[in-house]
Amino acid sequence: MKPDDLMLVPSATRTRVIATLLVLFCIAWFLNLDYRNLVRPDEGRYAEIAREMAVTGDWVTPRLNGIKYFEKPPLQYWMTAAAYKAFGESEWTARLWAALTGFAGVLLAGFAGARLFGRQAGLYAAIVLASSLVYVVIGHTNTLDMGVTFWLMLGITGFLLAQREDTPRPQARLWMLLAWAAMGFGFLSKGLIGLILPAAALCAYAVVQRDISFLKRLEPVAGIAILLAIGLPWVIAASVANPEFARFFFIHEHFERFLTETHRRVAPWWFFVPILLAGMLPWTAMLGHAGLSAWRENASAKGFNSRRFLLFFAGIIFLFFSASHSKLPSYILPLFPALALLLGDWLARVRGRTLAVLILPVAVLALAGAIAAPYAGNFGSEKVPAGLYDIFEKWLLAGALALLVSSCVAFAFARREQIAAAVISLGCGGLLLVQLVMTGHQALSPSYSAARTAERIKPLLDADTPFYSVQTYEHTLPFYIKRTVTLVDYRDEMDFGLQQEPGLQIPTMEEFESRWRNDSKALAIMGPDVYLELTQHGLPMRLLSEDARRVVVAKP
Repeated sequence: MKPDDLMLVPSATRTRVIATLLVLFCIAWFLNLDYRNLVRPDEGRYAEIAREMAVTGDWVTPRLNGIKYFEKPPLQYWMTAAAYKAFGESEWTARLWAALTGFAGVLLAGFAGARLFGRQAGLYAAIVLASSLVYVVIGHTNTLDMGVTFWLMLGITGFLLAQREDTPRPQARLWMLLAWAAMGFGFLSKGLIGLILPAAALCAYAVVQRDISFLKRLEPVAGIAILLAIGLPWVIAASVANPEFARFFFIHEHFERFLTETHRRVAPWWFFVPILLAGMLPWTAMLGHAGLSAWRENASAKGFNSRRFLLFFAGIIFLFFSASHSKLPSYILPLFPALALLLGDWLARVRGRTLAVLILPVAVLALAGAIAAPYAGNFGSEKVPAGLYDIFEKWLLAGALALLVSSCVAFAFARREQIAAAVISLGCGGLLLVQLVMTGHQALSPSYSAARTAERIKPLLDADTPFYSVQTYEHTLPFYIKRTVTLVDYRDEMDFGLQQEPGLQIPTMEEFESRWRNDSKALAIMGPDVYLELTQHGLPMRLLSEDARRVVVAKP
C-alpha cells in the first residue's frame, strides 16, 4: 500500500481519515469567526443593512442608515437578519452566511470533483479550495461574494452532472432543475451576474467546441419557471413598494456599473492578474499545468467535455470583470471553485517529482514572507499608524512560518511519491497562513473599525440624543451603537436613496452648525480635518474620542 493514494486505504480507515480531516477543517474554519471587529466599509455596510431589516421587520426594502439601498438583492440580508433573530447581533452572526456558504462550497467542490473526475480528485479539489488564499479570506468576511460564488458553483455542478452520458434521464432532469434553482438564488445574492456568467460560459463553450448537445438536457421551460419563482417575487414586491427601484437596480447597478466609471472603482485591465496569482496560493505554480492538462484531456472524446467547460467558466469570469469599469478584488471569487476542481483532477494524476518542483516556489515565498514580516510596520501611514503593526507582525511571521514548514513537509512527501500526504500538508499550511494573518489583523482594528469608539460613547447615547455624521459615514459604527446617524453634507453611495427621501439628511454645514448650537444635547462623528475646521469656527464641542481616522464630540 502506498500512502499517496487514500483510495487504496481500507474503507473503514479511509472514512476515519476523511472524517478527521473534516472535523479539523470545521474547527479551523469557524473558530475565529468573531475574533475580529467588523472592517469598514463592506462588513459594516452589510451587517447594518441586515440589522435594520431585523429591527424594522421590512424584508422587502433594504436600508442602510435608514436610507433606501438598492445596490444589491436581499438574500444575504435575509439570512443575516434571521441569524440575528436566532442568535443575537454579533460579528459571528454578521459573518455567518459568508462562512457557511464558503464551508458548503468546499464540501460541494469535493462532491463535484468526486462525481466528475473520481473520489481522489474530489478530495484534492476540496483541499485546494479550502486553502486558497482569497477563498479563505472572503469566506471569513461579510461581503456578498461568497454567497453568489456558492450558488454559481452549485449551478454549474448540477449542469455538469446533468450532461454526463451515464446519468439516467430522470436524474439528469433533477440535476438540471437544481442548476436553474441555484441560478435563481444566485440572482437573489448579487443580481444578474448569477444568470449572465453561466450563460456566457455556455455560449463560449458552444462556439469554441462547436458543441450544442447540452441543449437537449437544458430543461428550459421548467427551469425558467423555477428561476422566476425564486427571483421574481422580491422584484415585484420591491417595485410595488418603491416605484424607483427597477430602473436603479437593473439599469444603474448592472449596466451603468459595468460600462461607466460611476462607482469610481476604475483599475487597469490587468488588475485581476496579481489577485488571481496571489489568491490561488499555495497552488499558484500548478495552475498552468492543470489548465493545459484540462484542455488536452479527452480532447477528442465525444460528449460534453466538463474540463473544458470549467476552463471556459473561469475564463469568462476573469475576462468579464477585467472588461468592467468597476473592479474590486473579490469580484473574481466565483472562478476559484472551478480552478480548484481542475487542480484536484490534475493532482490526482500528477507524478510526485513534478509536484515537488512546483512546491519549491511556495517554500521560497514563505521564507521571504517570514523574513519580511518584522518590517510590516513600514506600511504604516497617517490613517494606520505604524505602532499598530507591532502585534500584527508577529501573526504575519507565524503565518509565514506555518506555510514554510508545511511546504517543506509537502515537498518531502512529494519526493517520495506520497501525493495525498503532500496535498494535505500544503493545504494545512495554506489554511493556517490565512487564519493566522486574519486573526492578527485585529491588531489594526482601531483604524479599520469603529468598535472601540462605539464602546466609549455608548454610555452617553440614548434614543433622544441626536447623533450627527459630519461629511463622513463610518460604516461600522451604526452596527455597534445599534442605531442610525444623521448624515451631514454627505451622500456617496446613499445618493440615490437620499434623492428619494431628502429629509433624512442635513445637506449643508451651515444648517448643521445652526442645529448643533440649538441642541440641548447631541453627539457628532467627523474626520480630524473637519473637527479642526469646526473648532476654528468656534462651534462648542467637547472631545469624547479621537484617533487617526475619526473624532467624536458632544454638545457641552
